[in-house]
Amino acid sequence: MNSMLQLLVLAGIAVFLILKLKSVLGTREGFEKPPLSMDEARAPVRREFEVIEGGVDRDITDHAPEGSPAAHALAEMKRAEPSFQVGPFLEGARGAYEMILMAFEKGDLDQIRPFLADEVEASFAEVIADRDAKGLTIEASFIGLKEMALQDATFDETTRFAEITVRFVGELTSVVRDKAGTIIEGDAKAIKRQRDVWTFARQMGAADPNWQLVATGD
Repeated sequence: MNSMLQLLVLAGIAVFLILKLKSVLGTREGFEKPPLSMDEARAPVRREFEVIEGGVDRDITDHAPEGSPAAHALAEMKRAEPSFQVGPFLEGARGAYEMILMAFEKGDLDQIRPFLADEVEASFAEVIADRDAKGLTIEASFIGLKEMALQDATFDETTRFAEITVRFVGELTSVVRDKAGTIIEGDAKAIKRQRDVWTFARQMGAADPNWQLVATGD
């Protein structure tokens, strides 16, 4: 959590970010397979057959080594919920990374509570309260993601509970100001890299399509 203290959304785009967050994590479009294009609709249905027959599923092996525990877990997720696709999930995670960070730095947890596990929500709230008590303000601009990769995946066949861990390397500028407005940390002109490892979780096959952020680290 200490590394996340240096990120903050610009107030002028806060409303847009919250609405965007809902579209990423709160709907099926964010983490699940999008509607097929005309070309995709005409293409032979191959991936599902390959998974069933034990062949290579590129949607999995593009993101996890073939035969690895993570690849096996992703395949089990697909069996539990055939509409699940790894590629679209990661695209949703890419947007969710920035959106959640920005909402967190704004201090508006009401808008993102449905997407946070209780433990993560409590950690966020503690940091925000401490920051407010010290009179600190943060000015930051998220430049973009330099790297993103699936780091691990697990699946419990009994509970159908899935976890996917994603590694992010973001680029941003940020400064921290004290009560007097003096910069005590950071440089508004220097682009720095931010490394985070986030774990998202969901029960596969459940009616609720939301993935929750259940752990953060670096």
